[in-house]
Amino acid sequence: MLRFLLIFSLLFSGLFYSQSKLNLIPFPQKVEYLKGEFVFPEVLILDENLPKQETEYLKKKLKGNFKFQNSGKSESHLMYILLQESANSEQNKEFYTLEISPKQILIKSYTKQGYFLAVQTLIQLFEEFGNNKKIPSLKIEDQPKFSWRGMHLDVCRHFFTVDEVKQYIDYLAMYKLNTFHWHLTDDQGWRIEIKKYPKLTQIGSKRKESMIGAYVDNKFDGKPYGPYFYTQEQIKGVVKYAQDRHITVVPEIEMPGHALAALSAYPELACTKGPFEPATKWGVFDDVFCPKEETFTFLENVLDEVMTLFPSQYIHIGGDECPKTRWKECAHCQDLIRKNNLKDEHGLQSYFIHRIEKYVNSKGRKIIGWDEILEGGLAPNAAVMSWTGVNGGIEAAKSKHFAVMTPGSYCYFDHYQGDPATEPNAFGGFTPLDKVYSYNPIPGELNEEQAQYILGVQANLWTEYILDFKQVQYMIFPRLFALSEVGWGTSEPKNYKEFESRVINEFKVLDRLNVNYAKSIYNVSGKVIPDKNGASYELSTSQNPDGIRYTLDGTEPAMNSQIYQNPIPVSKSMTIKSAYFENRQLKSAVSSQQFTTSKTTGKSISLEQQPSENYSFGGAFTLVDGIVGNVKQLGKTWLGFQGKDVVATIDLGEKTKFSEVYFNTLENKGSWIHLAKSAQIFISDDNKNFKLIKEIGKEEIQNAKGKIKINVGNQSAKYIKVKIENAGIIPAGNPGADSKAWLFVDEIGAL
Repeated sequence: MLRFLLIFSLLFSGLFYSQSKLNLIPFPQKVEYLKGEFVFPEVLILDENLPKQETEYLKKKLKGNFKFQNSGKSESHLMYILLQESANSEQNKEFYTLEISPKQILIKSYTKQGYFLAVQTLIQLFEEFGNNKKIPSLKIEDQPKFSWRGMHLDVCRHFFTVDEVKQYIDYLAMYKLNTFHWHLTDDQGWRIEIKKYPKLTQIGSKRKESMIGAYVDNKFDGKPYGPYFYTQEQIKGVVKYAQDRHITVVPEIEMPGHALAALSAYPELACTKGPFEPATKWGVFDDVFCPKEETFTFLENVLDEVMTLFPSQYIHIGGDECPKTRWKECAHCQDLIRKNNLKDEHGLQSYFIHRIEKYVNSKGRKIIGWDEILEGGLAPNAAVMSWTGVNGGIEAAKSKHFAVMTPGSYCYFDHYQGDPATEPNAFGGFTPLDKVYSYNPIPGELNEEQAQYILGVQANLWTEYILDFKQVQYMIFPRLFALSEVGWGTSEPKNYKEFESRVINEFKVLDRLNVNYAKSIYNVSGKVIPDKNGASYELSTSQNPDGIRYTLDGTEPAMNSQIYQNPIPVSKSMTIKSAYFENRQLKSAVSSQQFTTSKTTGKSISLEQQPSENYSFGGAFTLVDGIVGNVKQLGKTWLGFQGKDVVATIDLGEKTKFSEVYFNTLENKGSWIHLAKSAQIFISDDNKNFKLIKEIGKEEIQNAKGKIKINVGNQSAKYIKVKIENAGIIPAGNPGADSKAWLFVDEIGAL
């Protein structure tokens, strides 16, 4: 009987652990549960042959939980076997197995890097089971899907200390990311010491003031910023710190655009005489490096010092957002275009990148740049970092160039992650945790062979609106968890709720580390969905949905407010406020959504041209969901179209009378967003033959400041077609001149 109970107990223990999934991030590729448990000893005996540096890291992390003692293999609690076969791929270099039995923990890997990743898993297991002082016996067999799993940090718009940068690297190591992309130069600041050119930091590392608040407010703090930069000794320390954690640091030196800080120090490198100063505003500026011989000499000398400091295979050379205004007006540039039989200024950009790549290749390194380096033809050995969407990565992979996927719509962590009303000021956009988790870095357009050119995934943190390191923490956590699992290759969007529970469990680790993470995950989120009567507002929360309370009259929710059970019909203009309560206490911020309904609300809508991937949240339905655009939520309540017209057809369901059509467009020229050039309203009863009933021009749109209300007289129709014309190419004298303008449109209504 006793034997039967013991066997039953062991079986039940294994069943319990198999049903209670481990709270690991990223989740391993393969987990096998075994019988028994490893009970925490007072002294953790370490195999004397364990890799020393990585084991010291483990001991430091577990300090306070154990005493440590080195000993021979046979009696060690923690043992290590270095697999003799050579690792045959980048991913295999990060392969490991972790076997936990009642008496021993055994790690196997091909490399110290694999051992270090196993150590990170082991640390998470000790953290999870620390209160019980025992870990279930199990075997983990693991390796990442992608060889590039990165996080970027912009230190130009706002600067962060060496200690803060090291903390950032620690976060990457904890969750098995392996690349730190350090954005060191831009218009607003030059942050790396270059001994040959001391004025870069003497002049370029400071600015007279900084923009504050929302961009549209155009306000400045009037306070000098800087000088802030990293000495070469400090950079060596950061690189060594990262190497000790098996993280590659990829430096970025921006060219040919985003160069104002450099030009302020060395104005002779520009197409005009200047004078220049580091930018105090955010955005894109016309003054860029001029492609003359002294510029290439300067950049080669800079890169020589950079490559001495950074041993990474790739050197990031930027290449993005380079206006061609100065090049068009520059006699030298035009002569260069003619002499080299270049097609135009885009060809000159390609010439510039080719020159730099040839030099970097001569030093045994490779370049990587933002997807604008595709302009005019991609340099022979260049890799592409695809940020404007996925097309840059697709084009690179199809031409057998490597690519890192970092599309803004999924991987820009300077975007809002919750309701802007409850979040600190951010760049815009809307990239919540579940959206990051849903990302697949391999585009469906690629076949199996082409997919091999996708190195991996990276998230970017631009810091225009991030003033200190506490806010850095807030913007990356918990979204870094999702990125980690996407890069590891074990994310499963259909199981998002299970991932969400692991995220919430991991918050206790961040609490112990005093990390200021975003708690947006606890807030009630809303989504407008079409239904047979028009539209409904669906509420959800990471917690028990029974705790959601809401009001329809604009008052604050309380415990005695309506209990949310089903999507709320949006049949009239109203304000829905919602919040989550637990044990009769308010546990979340109050979420508020105002609805302005019209005869188009909830109706079927189609678009002839689709919005940019970065600004496509909700698709065409966003234009008839009853929500008027919020200038802080460009990625959620607006659709954005670069260089495209908006042609929307709305099916009213039956012939309907109306006399006014309205819509909003947005103007923010600093971000290349321009008001529409014109608008036309058409009607039809068969969706084939359309009649033009009203047209307005640029002057009327400008006078209305983008809030367009068009009196169309007494009309009756089943279909309304609205054509809104994009401003086209941005004219000289504006940020982004010679580039395609953005057109942002929100709610299209009829009254």
